[in-house]
Amino acid sequence: MQNLQGAVMSDEMEGKHGVQSLEIGMSILRAMVKGQRSMMLKDIAAAADMPASKAHRYLVSLIRAGLVGQDPLTSRYDLGPFALNIGLVAIDRLDRVRLGLAAIAELRDKINETTALAVWGDTGPVIVRWERPRRPITVNVVTGTALDPLTSASGRVFSAWLPKETVGRLIERRLKGPDLPPELQTRAEVEAMLAQVRADGYASVSGYHLVPGVEALAAPVFNFKNEITIAMLVVGVKGMFDMDPAGPVVGPLKEAAAELSVRLGYTGSN
Repeated sequence: MQNLQGAVMSDEMEGKHGVQSLEIGMSILRAMVKGQRSMMLKDIAAAADMPASKAHRYLVSLIRAGLVGQDPLTSRYDLGPFALNIGLVAIDRLDRVRLGLAAIAELRDKINETTALAVWGDTGPVIVRWERPRRPITVNVVTGTALDPLTSASGRVFSAWLPKETVGRLIERRLKGPDLPPELQTRAEVEAMLAQVRADGYASVSGYHLVPGVEALAAPVFNFKNEITIAMLVVGVKGMFDMDPAGPVVGPLKEAAAELSVRLGYTGSN
């Protein structure tokens, strides 16, 4: 009976404290992922903050498990076939819209404003989900709405971070068309605006000239390829919506977008 109780207590303690050796092995894998290249033993040890001899012992086990591989010619270590398989399976199971829906719902609860998700379509961003706040006067966002690449907040976010070959021709066509505001009449003015969006880490549109009285903020969400994949939006009524960079909306929006990026595998900086 005492032996049984001791075994139960041991299992409970192990469940609470985890397996330390596994956590150390994971710290080595994290160091290799952050390195973003094949690495020498000394570099892995330094990144994982442990002696090289200790790192080597764990690398031997990780190689046996298929999580790490070693190039016999250079002696450098890199992620192994099983690690790559885990990553591919995780990517296949990842639903950016499902995760984004939870993120905009949490953001809505925090700031009590209309929140939405947009993805990039053939001619610009498209709203795919939105959440209504608990307040009497709100801005309704229609799922499926196509937004302008230059005059909407989400459009500016995508245009700022998408590759130029993706948005360049679209911007050129837009500059030749009607309905652009006075400050966006030349390619130089557009590029200056997009550079400011990248510097700020978000885009804002106040007094939208096509829909008077609507204000919007948007922040980029990046994926495991360190590419923009979603725009997270907050939309409000002019005069009732705080657009101040230090106010109660911009900060939470940027934080929510950053957290969602991490959940989608983002590791870089843009």
